[in-house]
Amino acid sequence: MVYTMEIYTDGGCRGNGRSWAIGAAAAAFKNRNGNYVEAWTRSLPSYPAPTNQRAELTGIIIALEQALERYHELDSDPYLDITIYSDSKYAVNCMTTWIKKWLRNGWTNAAGYEVANRDLIEEAFDLGDRLKREGDVNYVWIPREKNEYADELCNEDMDQQ
Repeated sequence: MVYTMEIYTDGGCRGNGRSWAIGAAAAAFKNRNGNYVEAWTRSLPSYPAPTNQRAELTGIIIALEQALERYHELDSDPYLDITIYSDSKYAVNCMTTWIKKWLRNGWTNAAGYEVANRDLIEEAFDLGDRLKREGDVNYVWIPREKNEYADELCNEDMDQQ
């Protein structure tokens, strides 16, 4: 049996790069009918300073955490087929392409510096690895207009901050 999960993620930051910045991340599950059935948001901590990139990666972390939780709640042990959708090319590339190079290079980027947001990338990578023991985890970039619900969730969270 295959258990399929489709999760849409987003992250946002107001005041990106400024000391007073706020950020939020969201993840939302879609069912087979294409309806959103569950959603989660998280406000970013003030330290390290919120950025758009940290928010997008946090959205992926929320998705992976919730996928693991959902898997552990199942009565059976199905093969997982998880697709995480993000409108952030940066976040998708971190999880699919760049991480392999960074692991080989000791977390050093092409310019010779430590990889930015390493803490979040490592956390997401570890969560993804745990899920990959149970099946497939794929990251797919989508245009922003196909991610409106997750974007709304982030904005609502930041409005409340």
